[in-house]
Amino acid sequence: MAERPRRTTAVSGFHCALVCVALTASPSLLFAQAASPAASAAAPNAPVAPSDPAPAASEPIATMPEPAAARRAPAGLSLKRCIELALAKYPKIQEARARLNSRRAQLDVAHYAPYSEFTGTAALAAVPDVRGTSIFSPNTDTAISSDMGIAWQAGIEGMVPLWTFGKITNLWDAANAGVRVGEQEVKKEQNEVKLNVRRAYYGVRLARDSLVIVRDAISRLDGFLPKLEKKVAAGDAEETDLLRVQMTRAELEARESEARQKEAAALAGLGFLTGLGAAIKVPDEPLKRADHSLSVLPRYLTAARLYRPEVNMARAGVLAREAEVRGEQARYLPDFGLGLSVRWGMAPAITDQQNPFVYDRANFLQYGAALIMRYKLDFLPQSARVAKARAELEAMRATERYALGGVGLEVEQSYREAEDAKRRLDAWTRATGFAKRWVIQVQQGIEVGTQEERDLIEPAKEYALKRFSQMSAVFDYNIALAKLSLATGWDVTGTDE
Repeated sequence: MAERPRRTTAVSGFHCALVCVALTASPSLLFAQAASPAASAAAPNAPVAPSDPAPAASEPIATMPEPAAARRAPAGLSLKRCIELALAKYPKIQEARARLNSRRAQLDVAHYAPYSEFTGTAALAAVPDVRGTSIFSPNTDTAISSDMGIAWQAGIEGMVPLWTFGKITNLWDAANAGVRVGEQEVKKEQNEVKLNVRRAYYGVRLARDSLVIVRDAISRLDGFLPKLEKKVAAGDAEETDLLRVQMTRAELEARESEARQKEAAALAGLGFLTGLGAAIKVPDEPLKRADHSLSVLPRYLTAARLYRPEVNMARAGVLAREAEVRGEQARYLPDFGLGLSVRWGMAPAITDQQNPFVYDRANFLQYGAALIMRYKLDFLPQSARVAKARAELEAMRATERYALGGVGLEVEQSYREAEDAKRRLDAWTRATGFAKRWVIQVQQGIEVGTQEERDLIEPAKEYALKRFSQMSAVFDYNIALAKLSLATGWDVTGTDE
């Protein structure tokens, strides 16, 4: 078969810049997902997405480079370490922990307060000098005289509750439920921070993958432009080809700047979340697919009912309101307890009366214990308080039903989003493999002379577009799993790097 003549024009070597054309054709594939990081029983592991078929041995194919082969991985924080730092240092989590400590202190108050209802009193006063007995005294009944002395008194009295018909135990139950609410509030903040850290971390890697590809394309153009300029000057190439390449070169600079801005924004957000600030470092490695394989939807719905913090907070709220209703109903009944009292008074200026039938308010030592019934007879106000507690209980039960329904809807939406992301990722992975095989076949045809270099434009462009779509689909799938983890309260993202 006769060899086809080759055209010596701008097409020769122009395939070095074909990836640039693909980059400018669909820039949203690069950066639409480079997210701002500070926004808002394990399933079997899934295999990592299959790699593209290897090209045939010859000169390097002038298409998009693989990010993994384009750079070395320096030291930096893994995703797992970033999450650990965020859980330890993020201010919202620390705030939630402080509120939890406050609720635990309230629980201690509930335990100690019923047994600490003792009152201590003390007094120091000036009294007139009074002598005699209850039958005769040389002094008069005057409060102020020329002879004054000092008197003092001290006393402690209170009641230890023995039986309150549930007032104390229901108070403890309500306080315990409040602690559970605080614990779930901490978990809620932790789950939200995990999502934000993953979004920022994946965003950094996606932006860096994009930078690798854009910079490789720019370097290829820079190597080709001088040759094309000479050909245009010699009349061997058309000036429109030169203008087209120069325009592509300028657009690539804009895409590079945009990728650098997305990387810097993601790093800044990650630094804020982890508490490291500008010192944050992320390994320069390509974005990889999370190693979780989606299970059936009922499994995630069940996990949400068990682990979702908002659902557990609503359940704890119902328990607290039920305890409050029981406590208010118990106030219809009296309290029984052991009353204890000790009082001591001394007035040296006043004669101590030794007659037990004389009530001596100046010099005395009194102590005693007795069984006491304490009953507050405010039945009408108490009935209103019970009605108020029951209404709040019904409101909390409605909140629980709303939480269960809303969480179920959120889980299903997140699950469908993850399903869609997985299907797109699998499809783009296959499409990328097909596009690379197309490029290989065309290049082999060029080498044997059956095809021209111009024939490489379309397959190279398609490979670049498919590779970008695959990268974005990996990001979408990882973020969809992170959102599903947030919706269920169960970490389904697999092992963090």
